[in-house]
Amino acid sequence: MSSDDLRTTLDRLGERLNLGEYGTDAYLAVLEHGELTASEISEQTDIPQPRVYDTVRSLSDRGLVELRETRPMKVVAIDPSTSFAEVESSLQSALDELEARYTAPARETEAVSLVRSRSTILRYLEEIVASAEYELSLSLTPSLLERYRAELAAAVERGVGVDLVITPGEEAPDPETFDYAAVCTNARTRRGLTTPIIAVADGTYSIYATQDALRDDRERYGVIFNRSALGFLLSGFHGTVLWTTGEPVPLDPAERSFPRAYATMRRCVRDIQHVEGELYAAIRGRDVTTGDQRVVRGKIAEYVWDPGEQLASLTIETGDGTVTVGGQVASIEDMETHELWVGREEPPQIEP
Repeated sequence: MSSDDLRTTLDRLGERLNLGEYGTDAYLAVLEHGELTASEISEQTDIPQPRVYDTVRSLSDRGLVELRETRPMKVVAIDPSTSFAEVESSLQSALDELEARYTAPARETEAVSLVRSRSTILRYLEEIVASAEYELSLSLTPSLLERYRAELAAAVERGVGVDLVITPGEEAPDPETFDYAAVCTNARTRRGLTTPIIAVADGTYSIYATQDALRDDRERYGVIFNRSALGFLLSGFHGTVLWTTGEPVPLDPAERSFPRAYATMRRCVRDIQHVEGELYAAIRGRDVTTGDQRVVRGKIAEYVWDPGEQLASLTIETGDGTVTVGGQVASIEDMETHELWVGREEPPQIEP
């Protein structure tokens, strides 16, 4: 379809769907009742009696209603699947062409971006959930949980670990009737409307917004972070401030298989402390002294995990001795972690 043809199709669709000043009210009233007289349409709507006849004849010319020239004249509804069949076909063709022309905006161009509308914030939230490969940190309202329920279930199905905070907690779904294990691996509730909306995919791509920004269509702001160092800030805030002050939701998620990939040390240590038997790790990161990129492979000899979830680190036995590994901005350990894989029997192969 050429640009001119597409433009013509969109213009025609706009004309077809523009029913005029009173057309929409009259059409919906007839659809709801099946059949109305002109007087009844005037009574059911705010359409002045003298304007009803012109309005319904315009609807008839568009094939949306049938006029029966009785006394009084009756306006009869036509099945929308019939009256809008041509519109549906044209709209689908236009959508296919628009989708073919669509170029997704590159998200790596700016480290930080401000988004100014509710719809844009919701779109980015959906994209972040869909983009996660192995780890999601989320703070959502109950309505957002329901909105993205299918996307979260898909993430869990593909093996993504999902830490979910729901706020306000008093409005969270009841665990007796809601299958939390289908949409997350861990869940907590938190009081209050002051808790922000947060989503972090793999410790990198993330968004921050207030609950006010999603409560109505007034101009609000959300912040998009497109760099791992900045996404780490939100991930750390989620893990140390929101998560630790939430109330655990009882759920029994399915056991995740090995090898497992992690973006954050905190989530890794939280998981492995409940696993029996020997574990091995392959870790990509940076030497905290020299700043050089570094890869460490070996057996997990020890882990550090404090009750407040503020500290998390591993000690790895390698052929050259032991290496202590912390999370991002580590200082007391030998190495800062950027990505890590944990497996049984031997260190997993590091992905390119």
